[in-house]
Amino acid sequence: MPGSDTTAPTGPSAHTAAHRDAAPQFVLPLVVRIERSAPPGPPARTDALQTAARAVLVLLSDARVVREEGEWHQAVRDWQDGRIRKVVRRARGAEWRRACALPGITVTGDGSTGREGRGGEGSGGGGRHPAEVRVFPPVPLDGWPKELARLQVSGTDLDDPAPPAAPASDVPVLWLNPELEMSAGKAMAQAGHGAQLAWWELDDGARAAWRAAGFPLAVRTAPPGDWERLTSAGLPVVRDAGYTEIAPGSATVVADHPALRRSRPAARG
Repeated sequence: MPGSDTTAPTGPSAHTAAHRDAAPQFVLPLVVRIERSAPPGPPARTDALQTAARAVLVLLSDARVVREEGEWHQAVRDWQDGRIRKVVRRARGAEWRRACALPGITVTGDGSTGREGRGGEGSGGGGRHPAEVRVFPPVPLDGWPKELARLQVSGTDLDDPAPPAAPASDVPVLWLNPELEMSAGKAMAQAGHGAQLAWWELDDGARAAWRAAGFPLAVRTAPPGDWERLTSAGLPVVRDAGYTEIAPGSATVVADHPALRRSRPAARG
């Protein structure tokens, strides 16, 4: 379940590539709860992807990050000055309890792909246990807390027991590249990148409305025939640095938020 990712920032803290690479490097840790057996068992893949994306948004909008005097403000600022690397690890049992004892935020899905993303009827969740993802303030690349450093990055993948429902037209969608095969951890990190790029491009009013609604969103694989149109629609596009799984520069996610879509060509799949 490899989940280490980077992409170049394009938000308010953006700098040249040389500046980003020369800056101290930080990483945003995300831990997904995956128990070995039921109950609760593993979550559905789409629920996990959507919950990871929402976890990133919850952190970015938290008062501890937004306010200059907030305890996580400087850590997030330093992280965004470099590469916005995210690493997804998995935990179960006592590992999960130890992770939850560290400062962070746990975001929970609802076990379905439709309801969690407000993306339509017929979830495809199949009664799976809701996804649980805990996001932590950024840490130095080589300075992970021991409770997180010992967690596994690879070895587990997730699936959907049924195809996810089609997303509703008014729901933000993070479209995955249909030509790329990604592990669950990799896709979770990429979905988090897409949510973050959308957040950076929204104005204050759109951000406030999205947050007040609980950050509804859907993560779906784009129809193969629509991918080129989506990537050329002027919407935020995540391009991977190529450190894990896929080639450098690969477009992995298009962030299709309705508030961004209004001033751009239609880009629905």
